[in-house]
Amino acid sequence: MRTEYKIFAGVAVFLFGAATVYGLYTDGTGNASGTQGDGFTGGVEWVGTVALILSGLLCAMCAGFFWFVARRIDLRPEDREDGEIFEGAGEVGFFSPGSYWPFGIALSAAIAGIGLVFWMWWLVAFGLIAVVFSSCGMLFEYYSGTRHTAEH
Repeated sequence: MRTEYKIFAGVAVFLFGAATVYGLYTDGTGNASGTQGDGFTGGVEWVGTVALILSGLLCAMCAGFFWFVARRIDLRPEDREDGEIFEGAGEVGFFSPGSYWPFGIALSAAIAGIGLVFWMWWLVAFGLIAVVFSSCGMLFEYYSGTRHTAEH
């Protein structure tokens, strides 16, 4: 996890630096007339600046999570200088063989999005309720139905 938090922290630093440079570059007060060639009359272009700042905050949040986890677990072979390839062999984890629930979540979110586009609040409410139910279906997929594993 140490490698991951270093990567995300580096990307976050880059994005914060890019936001600073972008904000200064789009300020428009760098030339004598106060206007740029595209007719922009000064002031920071806020949409791009805020997008870069929010992207940097998102990467910083991921870096903080990985740093938090890295402090609580032992070093993995890929985090150690003397780690060997065979130390990482074996079972990695459990991966779902396939599920239809993600399609239901996407369809529910699309219904809510269409309701939002056309200002139909009843459709937005229906879509969000469907998102909650389909998310619960995916979360509890292995606790009921044909994939239920009874442990005695």
